[in-house]
Amino acid sequence: MAKPGLLCLVIIVFCMLCCFININTEAAPQGSLVKSLPGFTGSFPSKHHAGYVTIDDEDNQTSKNLYYYFVVSEKNPSVDPVVLWLNGGPGCSSFDGFVYEHGPFNFDAAKQEGGLPTLQLNPHSWSKVSNMIYLDSPAGVGFSYSVDASIYETGDLQTAFDTHLFLLKWFEQFPEFVGNEFYIAGESYAGVYVPTLASDVDKGIKSGVKPVINFKGYMVGNGVCDRSFDGNALVPFAHGMGLISDNLYKSAEVTCKGNYNNYNSKDCELALSKIEKALHGLNIYDILEPCYHNPSASSQLPESFKQLGMSNNKSLSVRKRMFGRAWPYRAPVKDGLIPLWPQLMESVRVPCIDDRVATVWLNNKQVRKAIHADPDSGEWSLCTGNIRYYHNAGSMISYHKNLTASGYRVLIYSGDHDMCVPFTGTQAWTESLGYEIVDEWRPWTSNSQVAGYIQGYANDFTFLTIKGAGHTVPEYKPQESLDFYSRWLKGQTI
Repeated sequence: MAKPGLLCLVIIVFCMLCCFININTEAAPQGSLVKSLPGFTGSFPSKHHAGYVTIDDEDNQTSKNLYYYFVVSEKNPSVDPVVLWLNGGPGCSSFDGFVYEHGPFNFDAAKQEGGLPTLQLNPHSWSKVSNMIYLDSPAGVGFSYSVDASIYETGDLQTAFDTHLFLLKWFEQFPEFVGNEFYIAGESYAGVYVPTLASDVDKGIKSGVKPVINFKGYMVGNGVCDRSFDGNALVPFAHGMGLISDNLYKSAEVTCKGNYNNYNSKDCELALSKIEKALHGLNIYDILEPCYHNPSASSQLPESFKQLGMSNNKSLSVRKRMFGRAWPYRAPVKDGLIPLWPQLMESVRVPCIDDRVATVWLNNKQVRKAIHADPDSGEWSLCTGNIRYYHNAGSMISYHKNLTASGYRVLIYSGDHDMCVPFTGTQAWTESLGYEIVDEWRPWTSNSQVAGYIQGYANDFTFLTIKGAGHTVPEYKPQESLDFYSRWLKGQTI
């Protein structure tokens, strides 16, 4: 039996250790803790933090206030990976991923409280297995802003530079997570955001920039990559999915000579116009999903939601929204100034989906106060028209080659029913890297069902499809997404 004096000493040491641990895990910025959210009742399954990291422009004359929402892992925060999530656009808020895909909550379409939609816990949140940072980037997007609107003219390289600065400052504010493995993830135009940022992070590590980020790899979902591969993906995708006839396909193949992206033949143009006509009316973000564009269907909505100005042909399937987070309208991405959604909507119809529930919730004063969104950031919109954005990084293939050569793990995944960035183009460019196949094409399973197909390459480079999923994979297949995500982070066989 321990002596009383020794027992007291053990207790004192234990208490001191507990205090140290508590201090070490509570190093977050003062006032960043999110204590509650309007529309949600109950306890959060883990701690949430939100706020701004301010970075100076390169000339140190202006500042950019980059907004983040940080969800601490529900499992083991001190050892689970930290994952930065980026939505695409360019110009779309990463709250899209938070509220519609793999964040800790889902909207409950059938209920509302005080004029607001209510929230329920998402059983397939990625915070089940990782610490998640949702970042609005670049400045001018979502809740991120600057007092000098002139800096809203930006592009791929500047965005990567700014996001790298954000990460360095964020880890200074949350030093308890510096030692955790760090990954970058995103979808759609984040097919550009992610590799360019990964490259800057890698260069920073190699040049000794502090703090040293424990960067291990990245993942991209239905992401744009290369103008040629992306641009030539749609026609074979449409044919393989039974959306166009053999005759239409053969006509385009012959007249365009397999080049559907950069052609100078009138016969090719005619063939492609016929294909476009055949595809008209489909939901380009998921060809299996209905196209929500019937204004007469508002009578089927709950009265409370009609008052919010909503109309759909269901009782508001709140996981369908207007912009779709995609690279605007359809790949490929051309070099130079990219037209954003507000400009595109002047000439194209709204493509099938609706984001108004999120817009109502995130522009509510009480919600914004709860998540520490600065009033100076202006009205939140899923995809902004405030910025002028230039695609100036070129093809991403060289980035992927350089990063895999540096030893980083890579997962490229595709929902196989997305017509915006079809898997056929992604499959083609991943194969073009020329890496040895180490895990030949095979099905992968979730809940004892075939969930898609996978092909593993040397250099820890993996291509994976998700059966029946659209452009935003976790939205359409949440359970399957959490499965492949958690397995990949752990380094397990998918």
